[in-house]
Amino acid sequence: MAKKLKIGVLVSGSGTNLQAIIDAAADGLPVEVVHVVSSRPDAYGIKRAEDAGIDTLVLNRAEYADAEAADRKIALTLKEAGAQYVVMAGYMRMVTPVLLDAFPNRILNLHPALLPSFVGAHAIQDAFDAGVKVTGVTVHFANAEYDKGPIVAQRAVEVLESDTVDELESRIHAVEHELYPQVIGWIAEGRVSVGDDGKVHVATQ
Repeated sequence: MAKKLKIGVLVSGSGTNLQAIIDAAADGLPVEVVHVVSSRPDAYGIKRAEDAGIDTLVLNRAEYADAEAADRKIALTLKEAGAQYVVMAGYMRMVTPVLLDAFPNRILNLHPALLPSFVGAHAIQDAFDAGVKVTGVTVHFANAEYDKGPIVAQRAVEVLESDTVDELESRIHAVEHELYPQVIGWIAEGRVSVGDDGKVHVATQ
């Protein structure tokens, strides 16, 4: 049994991926969510954390006027909580070097497309509008460039001829809820590393 990996989770909205992690941990994933940070006071992810008995830090737009100060507060809070990794789950703020330096190669992000395609906040709509036949989900380490950090894992999602963008989005989210806990589990098992070539290597069991 792998030792539990302590993580802090950053959210901005409904927190469905946070819930997937909480549920997976309850089912035996060797992970403990030690703190949840929300960039918005009205994010439903806060209630999900509170319902699970997880401490929260709630920031607001005014506090993000100084992004580095906000990230300094986040880093301090997560360090004090014992977090070893930071997991962004629908977090809509770009992290600054303050947080990146506090958790080097230990900040995970989830993107609803197959990077490097369709970067940005509207990836599902952009892929749908482009008429691609396959899109997907990417888990990667965050770095100073938006959606360009080292890729840990990807999973493809077929775009069906009958799809609406909402149907495609629903299937992508279903894959996210499976893939993200799986990758976090790999990290807990010590299977994930970033090589000197800047690429992520995942050891087989």
